[in-house]
Amino acid sequence: MRVFMTGASGWIGSAVVPELIGAGHQVTGLARSDAAAAALTEAGVEVFRGTLDDLDALREAAAASDGVIHLAFKHDIAFSGGFESAADADRRAVETFGEALAGSDRPLVIASGTLGLTSGRVGTEEDGHGPASDVAAWGEGPRTRLATAELVLSFASRGVRSSIVRLSPTNHGEGDNGFMASLVGIARDKGVSGYIGDGSNRWPAVHRLDSAHLFGLALDKAPAGSTLHAVADEGVPIRAVAEVIGRHLGIPVASVAPEDAGEHFGWLAGPLGVDSPVSSALTQELLGWRPAQPGLLEDLDKGHYFA
Repeated sequence: MRVFMTGASGWIGSAVVPELIGAGHQVTGLARSDAAAAALTEAGVEVFRGTLDDLDALREAAAASDGVIHLAFKHDIAFSGGFESAADADRRAVETFGEALAGSDRPLVIASGTLGLTSGRVGTEEDGHGPASDVAAWGEGPRTRLATAELVLSFASRGVRSSIVRLSPTNHGEGDNGFMASLVGIARDKGVSGYIGDGSNRWPAVHRLDSAHLFGLALDKAPAGSTLHAVADEGVPIRAVAEVIGRHLGIPVASVAPEDAGEHFGWLAGPLGVDSPVSSALTQELLGWRPAQPGLLEDLDKGHYFA
């Protein structure tokens, strides 16, 4: 299969690429910089220069492919106050892919998220498909991303084998610069490994390599309109995460009052306080996906986050 990928040089995309190549697929990756282009070339990927704003180019690349995996997102803009703008750009790109693939029965797989899917109970693949989703209350940017995922699922009625892969908030592994690395950095700076309140709130988690394998399975055989969950640990208490970090850094582990969380954790305070356990049982049943990599706490204990 000739696969067009966005985000192919990113944290998860760079793991998806060898998964696809190993399965015999030919991969073309979108690159907006010389560094990204060089990384893709080294990985055996054909380079397609452009950005998420180059809609004509995206349409051309998608139309020439046998399937599309969309992982790119303007994280640099999103996490510097422009989440709504980033979500809008993502929406336009997805609309373009849908137009290019309509009526072809070719696959379109996009990344979505699980954080905030439900509150206080284990969420499933059947949750989050209506206005009652907890995510919808987080603001216009998250609301747009939720609507974009639903748009992708609706492409199934237009002859696209569309699916969404909802990613755990932490896709951990050696080299990770995401949420876990940020928590370690905050703990180092503050001299204390903190958690909010009693720290009993739970996050789902998955190893990056397990996520990559799921994207490959989704491309190959997910039925049209599938919602898939890249979740290995259904819910890891944030206090347990803080305890591992504190032990490795040799610093105290302590509660941070909710009213002080913004000052202590900065931008991470909001998502860190969410209780959002999630299951992947339906995904595993549908595609035969089985997480095989270390769980979050085991991976933290390996020490690479503290090197």
